[in-house]
Amino acid sequence: MERQKKILDLLTVKKVLKMNELTEELDISVDTLRRDINLLSGQGKIEKIYGGIKLTDRFGESLMEDRMVNHMEEKERIARTCSEFIQDGDCIYIDSGSTTYQIAKYIKHKKQLTVITASIPVIQELMNSNIELIIIGGKIRKEEQSVVAFDYIFNFHELNVRKAFICCSGVTIDRGISDYNLEEAITRKKIIELSKEVFVAADSTKFGKDVTVSIAPLDRIDTIVTDANVDRSFLAKFKKMNTNLVIADS
Repeated sequence: MERQKKILDLLTVKKVLKMNELTEELDISVDTLRRDINLLSGQGKIEKIYGGIKLTDRFGESLMEDRMVNHMEEKERIARTCSEFIQDGDCIYIDSGSTTYQIAKYIKHKKQLTVITASIPVIQELMNSNIELIIIGGKIRKEEQSVVAFDYIFNFHELNVRKAFICCSGVTIDRGISDYNLEEAITRKKIIELSKEVFVAADSTKFGKDVTVSIAPLDRIDTIVTDANVDRSFLAKFKKMNTNLVIADS
């Protein structure tokens, strides 16, 4: 139900919400809100706390299937903007995320392009194109539809990545980019270390969130591409930094 999805979306931005905040934001009665909360709580998606609700710990990282359809317009705009930074002949890395996956749709016409990835959906998208595909070997993480790589399986330092397109679950000025899964974060750290230029594709809901595992400070990121809904306060803050903040065109 759309209203319950909105509650979950609000909780990904603000970790705890009070009952009065929700009734005002959703413009519904307390009784209606209680019914929604009971349903979401019964599904194990939220926890009731004194005077309000929060996401359950296991629900912190949403399922890949859900992320593939949430905020789709924004993610497609971000991906299209990212694709404009990719030139014929580039060797690029495309991360395993719902936003970075969309990039694959916009680069099929590029010539002599090599794509390195750990994302099974990216491979499926590009399988029948003329793009050279290299998949990082490792353990399949089924819920993320990705391959978690380890040094003893894949020799990262043999890669010559010109541009890396990384996803994340959190972006803050002080702590940089972060994610929920340690194994995914290790792969991203390696790729950032090896890449000549690093792009982060992150929709506006990721800003202001610092989640479980730190990936990299902002001084390791060249460009962050986001959507026009990003909080305006971040625009002024990024002007004082070396990291370029790009707002995807509508």
